[in-house]
Amino acid sequence: MRDDARPMETARPEPRVEAHLRALHAYWNEARRGQDVPKRADIDPRRIEPLLSNAFIAERIAPGVTRLRVAGMHLSEIMGMEVRGMPLSCLIAPPARDTFALHLVDLFEGPATLRMELRSPGSLGRPEMGATLVMLPLRSDLGDVSRALGCLVTRGASGRAPRRFEIKTCRSTSVAGIEDAGGLLQVLPGGLSGTVRGRGSKRGCAYL
Repeated sequence: MRDDARPMETARPEPRVEAHLRALHAYWNEARRGQDVPKRADIDPRRIEPLLSNAFIAERIAPGVTRLRVAGMHLSEIMGMEVRGMPLSCLIAPPARDTFALHLVDLFEGPATLRMELRSPGSLGRPEMGATLVMLPLRSDLGDVSRALGCLVTRGASGRAPRRFEIKTCRSTSVAGIEDAGGLLQVLPGGLSGTVRGRGSKRGCAYL
């Protein structure tokens, strides 16, 4: 019996997830406060609560190489291990890593925002998975663009870990070309809002 008898669609995320991703981008854009790139210290995890398990902070350690400083539980689940401290490329299939490194150069040196559509092929015990990876550049406390706020959302059952992804498409958008979207990108009620709710009200930036 084949686990991947019927390949899944690797289209865009479902509408609510897509709305959360748009709200994530809107929050990053808001945090810019008239600057090209927001500071890492300005990112409040309470503002991206629906995507916290999918979110991460990556640090540039060399051209095309990043390390995961903080990572949500979903990333560890699909890898079957704790991913903090590991290179972000651990999520990418080896044949695609050189291309992935070039996109990371664009991210930090542009700087630019990235959105990648990914695919993890099916195999024994591993149904085919689709994923969307969003990465948004940040400045460190020293002022250099060497951090990134990212989010990885997957579609389909994870199956046996680890899962690694091929790059289907990548859209790189220069930060210089991103204007203040104002009301065009709205945060949905109950989604990625600025409202501090319940137990999350005591959380600080150390959680992301």
